[in-house]
Amino acid sequence: MNRFLLMLKHRWRDQRDTLRVVPDDMAARLEQQVALSEARHTGEVRVVVEAALPLSYLWRLAPDLTLQQAMRQRAMSWFGRLRVWDTEHNNGVMIYLLLAERHIEVVADRGLARQVPASHWDKLVAQLTGQLKAGDFEQGLGTAMAEVTSLLATHFPEPTDAAARGRGANQLSNTIVRV
Repeated sequence: MNRFLLMLKHRWRDQRDTLRVVPDDMAARLEQQVALSEARHTGEVRVVVEAALPLSYLWRLAPDLTLQQAMRQRAMSWFGRLRVWDTEHNNGVMIYLLLAERHIEVVADRGLARQVPASHWDKLVAQLTGQLKAGDFEQGLGTAMAEVTSLLATHFPEPTDAAARGRGANQLSNTIVRV
């Protein structure tokens, strides 16, 4: 797709699209899923749904950057901005959905990234892309949440002793970021 059409596609979308695709009731259900997920492990999960890439990301496309790289960079930017990396065990995970491209990125902090190979995340993203292309955003985000929960519960389970339970609990907000 040429750059002009890509820019037009991204400028056409705004936060109203995000609120339409992820209305308040759906956001509340997703926030509840995050809370239930975090009760099973010591990790932290954040979800970001963004309507479109900012123009600054689109201007840098080709030859310096591909659209795929720009989307990954934007996800990494949100990961840092929300301080997902700033957890006790370095086991935060952010699920990023870009509506304009119906694309999802999963960014795992170094603690979990050491345990789960990048190919696993790539396979998860490929699986979810089909649901997103079909417009089933809640199911796609729910599937991503379930997979992230499973991985975090496997590698960073909630402590079983009562004294350790609750330490560092909910270090990050469960609020779904919709921009």
